[in-house]
Amino acid sequence: MKRNIEIGSNIETLFGTRDENLHVLEDGLNVTIHLRANGVELEGAGKDIARVEQVFTDYDHLQRSGIQLNNGDLGSMLRMLVADPSATLRGLVETGKQRSLGRRMVQPKTPNQRKYLDAIEQHDMVFGIGPAGTGKTYLAVAMAISALLAKKVSRIILARPAVEAGERLGFLPGTLQDKIDPYLRPLYDALYDMLDAEKIERYLEKNVIEIAPIAFMRGRTLNDSFVILDEAQNTTTEQMKMFVTRLGFGSKAVITGDITQIDLPNAKRSGLLEAAEALKSVEGLTFVYLDETDVVRHHLVQRIVRAYDSYKLQQNEQLSLGFQAKPGTAAKPGAAVKSNGEVVATPAAGSDPPVRE
Repeated sequence: MKRNIEIGSNIETLFGTRDENLHVLEDGLNVTIHLRANGVELEGAGKDIARVEQVFTDYDHLQRSGIQLNNGDLGSMLRMLVADPSATLRGLVETGKQRSLGRRMVQPKTPNQRKYLDAIEQHDMVFGIGPAGTGKTYLAVAMAISALLAKKVSRIILARPAVEAGERLGFLPGTLQDKIDPYLRPLYDALYDMLDAEKIERYLEKNVIEIAPIAFMRGRTLNDSFVILDEAQNTTTEQMKMFVTRLGFGSKAVITGDITQIDLPNAKRSGLLEAAEALKSVEGLTFVYLDETDVVRHHLVQRIVRAYDSYKLQQNEQLSLGFQAKPGTAAKPGAAVKSNGEVVATPAAGSDPPVRE
């Protein structure tokens, strides 16, 4: 089926750089879009053509309403639209406007991000687990600020475990706050991206917004608060249990983490991993998992995350194959096995076991 539709002025901004947004629609909705002098020609199934036509109509309506979308946001919304048959471009934008706050309009850019924000609205405790760049912390801070400005909570508490990612910052000069600020800087960055600096400084001075290492949470009961624990993969079991039991009346808690980037020393068990197993059936809280398709940073980040996942899978497969004995060779109790599967030796009775090469 073919259909020709006229397009309004400035509609070419919908196409994206090198027509990348049109390619998203073509690949996601199984249509072919041909640009003509006075419009576009659509070729495909009737229902798919109707959805593409609706995108053009919605974009024209948004432009006439004075809403300008940058290409990154628009591309993310189109990918979200093709993934959800019930979504429309106009609906996605208007849903985002309901979460406007401070200086910025915060809007989910993928189906999982939408699920994440819905979960925060509907549950008192939410675990957001996913790789870097999926918006776990940024969206949680946005929801916290939205709740504060709407007077649903009276304060925001942002916590992080003070664990180095390979560096050693303990000998930095200055006060205690000066020493812990490097660990908490990402939380400050999210705040300053959404609110005016003067308002943030005033909130920090009056402890309306509090940013502190998780160790400072012990012994407290947090009422009427929006509490966020960032980088939760670097909490110990004891720290995680301590944090999730701080929740008081009229409060919400969001715990975010990336289980592929655990920096705990001495191979300690991650409190986030244990919580995902121990609390999965607890009523009133929920887990939302994001993946590389939800990465909203530079497009290279999504590819890098996917490459690391593939590399780790290959390494695990090679490791498991390396410790399997060769066919026909059975390892006796106490025998050492080389990485290529060869059985080295079986210790004689009363002797020490051989050292594995």
